[in-house]
Amino acid sequence: MIGAKNMPGNSIFVVDDEEDTVELARMVLEYEGYQVFSASNGEEAIQFLNQNPEKPDLILLDVLMPKVSGLEVCKWIKDHDTFKKIPVLLFTAKVGKKDRIAGEEAGADAYINKPFSADDLLTLIKKHLEIAKNDSD
Repeated sequence: MIGAKNMPGNSIFVVDDEEDTVELARMVLEYEGYQVFSASNGEEAIQFLNQNPEKPDLILLDVLMPKVSGLEVCKWIKDHDTFKKIPVLLFTAKVGKKDRIAGEEAGADAYINKPFSADDLLTLIKKHLEIAKNDSD
């Protein structure tokens, strides 16, 4: 992408059942030059990951969703060799200690609270993309 402010080819997969959250994240991320894909529930997320040969560079995953929860999707991702190195950031309004422990047990790399600030979201994404890049070098 011409004029991208980050490394070309970085793609973010946003999974959230709240359309407004997906669109806000999409606007913020696309403005920064990221390619954005989305799904509206955990079941769609797993289908997308299984059916697309290109893996996203990072996944933003809502915790509370119909059909398959974000925690279940996170655990599924981290249990599959193909996907387990992709950073997963849990997007949630649930920020209690039990919720964080459940996220850590599912394999989440970080949490971002809803509602989120664009700056906090971008900082966290850039940090985890850099960590993932360094781990693959």
